[in-house]
Amino acid sequence: MNASIRALKRDAFGRLVLMDAEGREHVDVVPVRAFPLAAPDEGLSVLDAEGHELAWLARLSDLPEAQRALVAEALAQREFMPVIERLKSVSSYATPSNWDVETDRGPTRFMLMGEEHIHRMAPGMLLINDAHGVQYLIRDLDRMDRASRKLLDHFL
Repeated sequence: MNASIRALKRDAFGRLVLMDAEGREHVDVVPVRAFPLAAPDEGLSVLDAEGHELAWLARLSDLPEAQRALVAEALAQREFMPVIERLKSVSSYATPSNWDVETDRGPTRFMLMGEEHIHRMAPGMLLINDAHGVQYLIRDLDRMDRASRKLLDHFL
């Protein structure tokens, strides 16, 4: 089923509720990006609590402002992907190694279990998975400072 969105709101418990074109309410829906890195504001699916698609949005901007704000808030709660801005140090050039980094959410330390946990997503874009499954993004390798690039070169 792929219903269109008539209304979107939060219920008293904070759950996202979608009202479809037929007036049916779907409680605890989840927006999911189809292309979270390459085109984060294009291609969004709204899923019911069982993971079935209820609605497809070509662009986030197609929604009215109030609904767009709810979807953006829900996406931010669901997606946690800190962006690495600078590498401060690595414990070893062999893996596993501990990395001290500055992210857009503040300083952190994580363990890289193996070089295979560094994925090239696009030219200059890297996705790094730590030992606990947290994903870190490097948006543009060329824009990182020289010291950070030098540390990364040992793992690429």
